Amino acid sequence: GGFLVLFLLEAARRVIGPALPIIAIAFSLYAFFGEQMPNFLAFKSVSISRYIGQISLTTEGIYGIPLDVSARIVFLFVLFGSMLDKAGGGRFFIDLAMSLLGRYKGGPAKAAVMSSGLTGMISGSSIANVVTTGTFTIPLMKKVGYPPKKAAAIEVAASTDGQIMPPIMGAAAFIIAEYVNMPYLDVCKAAAIPAFASYATLFYLTHIEASKLGLQGLPRADLPGFFHTLLGGLHYLLPLFILLYELIIPRHSPDLAAFRATMALIAIMLLQHAGRNRFQSSCIVRNLRQGMEDIIAGLIAGARNMVSVAVATAAAGIIVGVVTLGLGGLITDIIDHLSQGNITVMLAITAFASLLLGMGLPTTATYIVMASLTAPAIVEIASWEGFALPLIAAHLFCFYFGILADDTPPVGLAAYAAAAIARSDPIATGIQGFTYDIRTAILPFAFVFNTDLLLWNINSWPLALLIFVMTCVGTFSFASATQGWFAARNRWYETLLLLGVTALMLRPDFFARQLGWAFHYRWIYVLGLILAALIYAWQKWRSNSNGGQKNAATV
Repeated sequence: GGFLVLFLLEAARRVIGPALPIIAIAFSLYAFFGEQMPNFLAFKSVSISRYIGQISLTTEGIYGIPLDVSARIVFLFVLFGSMLDKAGGGRFFIDLAMSLLGRYKGGPAKAAVMSSGLTGMISGSSIANVVTTGTFTIPLMKKVGYPPKKAAAIEVAASTDGQIMPPIMGAAAFIIAEYVNMPYLDVCKAAAIPAFASYATLFYLTHIEASKLGLQGLPRADLPGFFHTLLGGLHYLLPLFILLYELIIPRHSPDLAAFRATMALIAIMLLQHAGRNRFQSSCIVRNLRQGMEDIIAGLIAGARNMVSVAVATAAAGIIVGVVTLGLGGLITDIIDHLSQGNITVMLAITAFASLLLGMGLPTTATYIVMASLTAPAIVEIASWEGFALPLIAAHLFCFYFGILADDTPPVGLAAYAAAAIARSDPIATGIQGFTYDIRTAILPFAFVFNTDLLLWNINSWPLALLIFVMTCVGTFSFASATQGWFAARNRWYETLLLLGVTALMLRPDFFARQLGWAFHYRWIYVLGLILAALIYAWQKWRSNSNGGQKNAATV
């Protein structure tokens, strides 16, 4: 058991860097020397035999839920994503997005958002997503006039959020389902509105940036044809449809769904080269050999991509094992002591700690560590303040901020990867990307206090659609406030009013209670829409008026 721990820590250091091994060693030392800590940090020390037994021989240590889910489920999805990319699916998604959106204002940026969302939800890695799609989209954004820093930042923002997109949501979503003991589709349902609202807002942000810079789209002649692209890549959509069918209609287990989709993809990879050449007998053997080479390359890429996830989940199991030795209750007391029992302060501490840990850890490891330490405490402190918080909300809160760490300066690894492609300053790229991702950072705070955003106990499609649209209005307003542009450049009081619209749309229940309309919170939505429309009309009038004055002066 001791050698297993040592070898695992060394493997983690080699694969993902020193941060996670250092944290695991610190927790282990805490378990051995807890009695010598100050009073509020004091912890009954454990023996070496108990520590080794807990960490290496039980299902509450290295061989816990995270590693179990990684081995049974996550690997199959990572393999599926890698093989789809080797088959040509990644390039197909990029060309399809460009054919649909490339000719509009800021079109390459919108295409980057769409293609990164499609590939990111199956890749499970922000950095892999940046390298895969950013190689094509960042140069196109620079070509139409986006500064290198902003082109890279848009790709980073799109790539990091790929992991929150249902129905696949990267690696950690399957672990969430096991931790909170929920069906996987219920996890996807809870994540749906925040994820789609975040991506819709990123589309809007690219439009704002294009408007501020006066950019246009690419000429139609420079874009691939939509129907030609779609027909040429329809076979890439078949495995995705099989995957979604298996998950949604018969509701098979995620691992069985991924297995069947991968089998269909292998058949496509084997035959696609021969099919393009109409199965000509003169080259059919060569085409089949090329298909086999693609399959083997996809298998190798899947195994390599899984190494970081597997080592991270196993090493995080050391921390989880120490917590389950009895440290968990103490951590709740420590967090309560720091937050003074205030749920808002508690959430801020958790968010900051997630961003800090995520600078050196993969997303999945950050989520496992923070969820093990803080998710039970968030639920308990919320109950002290008098409201019932579902466990899924606390876990998604940790998950979101673990993802956002990928573009948090000064260490955001996804920002470094994008900056290398765009040839921009990594720190400036990270800061710019974080200003784009602030729109995602407010959503976890919103859904903790307003669980309607997670569709908790909501099964009505019309009501879910209403909540989604109003959430988008709120996040659009927040994006306009933080970027300083709505219909025109904001004045200071317009920024404050837009922040007010954001608050009304994301917390209608709170304002309804304050105004005494406990059963009519939809009126708050109406108030927010009217206020947003008035701001927009005022800015359009001011912009047109200033434009007329400039034209008169020019004449």
